Amino acid sequence: MTVDSARTPLVSVILATRNCARTIGRCLETVRAQTAADIEVIVVDNHSTDGTRALAEPLADLVIVAGPERSSQRNVGLAAARGAYVLVLDCDMELRPDVVAACLECVGGGAAIVAIPEVSFGEGYWSRCKAFERSFYNADAVVAAARFFPTAVLRTIGGWDEEMYAGEDWDVSMRAEALAPMRFARTHILHNEGRLRLSALLAKKHYYGRNLRVFLRKHRGGAMTRLSPIRGALLREWRVLLSKPTLTVGMLAMKAGELAAVGTGMLRSPKPVVARARTEHS
Repeated sequence: MTVDSARTPLVSVILATRNCARTIGRCLETVRAQTAADIEVIVVDNHSTDGTRALAEPLADLVIVAGPERSSQRNVGLAAARGAYVLVLDCDMELRPDVVAACLECVGGGAAIVAIPEVSFGEGYWSRCKAFERSFYNADAVVAAARFFPTAVLRTIGGWDEEMYAGEDWDVSMRAEALAPMRFARTHILHNEGRLRLSALLAKKHYYGRNLRVFLRKHRGGAMTRLSPIRGALLREWRVLLSKPTLTVGMLAMKAGELAAVGTGMLRSPKPVVARARTEHS
């Protein structure tokens, strides 16, 4: 898919980073390779100590140091954005060349927000299990959250809720949908899981669990629908689950562990807590 750069509105790509040296270079290279050429790249780095900023600076238009969490970092990026649209990414993502063009095609010059399907890849058994799980959610409006927004919509709703570091993508997407419909881009983002370790995944879910009460308090039934471990997309594709028993067993074990980790995290934090960001959000 190609887009006439003379007609393409400026798109501001915002990346919130912290210690992303493993993936930031490839992520930004794929942003710069977009067929929709009118793009500015804003990296908001949370005091990385692994050289993330040095890797980002040659490929970004603007690098800002700010924290303490993704929501506040993204709001800093939103305040600096000059584009008519905003694409928000994590630093472990890689874009197909047509992602921005496909998003612009979705909005068609109007007010809409866009969810972009994700395809995971990585090394090892647990990475394959995570990729298998994500493969069921590509067009699931319950699980999906928008990543591409008209800038005016984001500013009208006040950007990201800075009290939140878990469920914040769902939260901003749900609030934006009150002003603009959500559509799915006809492309996908690659999500680099690396060599996923189950212990690290569960630690991250525990950390998120400490903050999920904010999302639950704010959205109640809508939050419960999105957090439910019983996914309609999985139940509808039961034949696929049966056809790949090794991955299915691993995925179910992983999801059970995630549920337990989130639950213990919620028990540890009866009140909302804002803490420093973990490494490489996903």
